[in-house]
Amino acid sequence: MGELDGKVALVTGGARGMGEAFARLFVERGARVVLGDLDDDEGRAVAGSLGDAAHYVHLDVTREADWQRALEQTRARFGSLQVVVGNAGMSPPPRSIEKTSLEEYRRVIEVNQIGCFLTVKETVPLLREAGGGSIVLISSTAGLQAVSGLAPYATSKAAVAQLAKVAALELARSGIRVNSVHPGPIDTRMNQPGYWGDYDTRPFLAKGNPLGRVAAPEEVARVVAFLASDQSSYCTGGAFSVDGGQTAGVFLSEKMFS
Repeated sequence: MGELDGKVALVTGGARGMGEAFARLFVERGARVVLGDLDDDEGRAVAGSLGDAAHYVHLDVTREADWQRALEQTRARFGSLQVVVGNAGMSPPPRSIEKTSLEEYRRVIEVNQIGCFLTVKETVPLLREAGGGSIVLISSTAGLQAVSGLAPYATSKAAVAQLAKVAALELARSGIRVNSVHPGPIDTRMNQPGYWGDYDTRPFLAKGNPLGRVAAPEEVARVVAFLASDQSSYCTGGAFSVDGGQTAGVFLSEKMFS
């Protein structure tokens, strides 16, 4: 028996990276999964590779009409919804606040912050219908610890962490648990060459991390799967870091010790 047997999950940003890893592990552990994304080709390919246990929907997390269609398809395909993962997000290249345009700032807030707000708002009725469930919002260590040059991303991810806490308080008596997950440096497209020009951020990030490496998306997926499952039945309102110790404090290499 898988720990997610009988559960139906919806994962936003499910076409690649961490979202794809969540979907694959959920199916492996017994869930049926709806993947939402803007990249229809990649999303359909991932869902197709998972067989009848997965279904792809086009989903712009900032649009209420897209949410309504996605949830209608979820109900039609699988009949219910018990798990929601708000993973869709974006970040522009690092630049100072002075050089960040208002349009760029608003776009990141729309996707990362308002997208998670709608993730909670739109899915709660189906979760209540199912008798309860789990919502996991993907924030970032940047939501706990400021990063210079990333004002839009860091402030939006900090808002996601607080949204999870507010939602946890409001929904607890409805049997709906809400937690945030805060990945540190992960080997996804955002840290690979081609996302922010030709720069590969992974060696730099690994050097400053206490564990000395970036994580695979599957390492985050295992934490998210725990929070999605009944094994985390007394966890709500929490902020779970998956960061190799990055937010524990200031890391000094042993070479610096006397």
